[in-house]
Amino acid sequence: MIELGNGNVAVDKSFEFALSIIDFSELLESQKKYVVAKQILRSGTAVGALVAESQQAESRADFIHKMKIALKEANETHYWLFLCEESAHLPSDLKLKSLCEEVIKILSKIVISSKSGGK
Repeated sequence: MIELGNGNVAVDKSFEFALSIIDFSELLESQKKYVVAKQILRSGTAVGALVAESQQAESRADFIHKMKIALKEANETHYWLFLCEESAHLPSDLKLKSLCEEVIKILSKIVISSKSGGK
């Protein structure tokens, strides 16, 4: 079971990010931007789900694999958020994009440090 607020920055930030993604996806849907809303919702909430799943990894390799997939999903979400920012037809949320970048940095550091020895 995942515990929030226990000092695990990756778990806490990815959960906060997922909640924000849900809100932004709802905004997109209210503006009938269904395709982008679905893509952002899928990739953005997957980040937190994968981070949560990694906390019960069967091995270091399994942990790294799950975190790498979470990082890929975060990068995909960043792409969609950047697309929203640059499009004249979509709303954007710079605070959410910044939170996404923060999550990417956290996950990148975890993957790098885990590969070099420590979980």
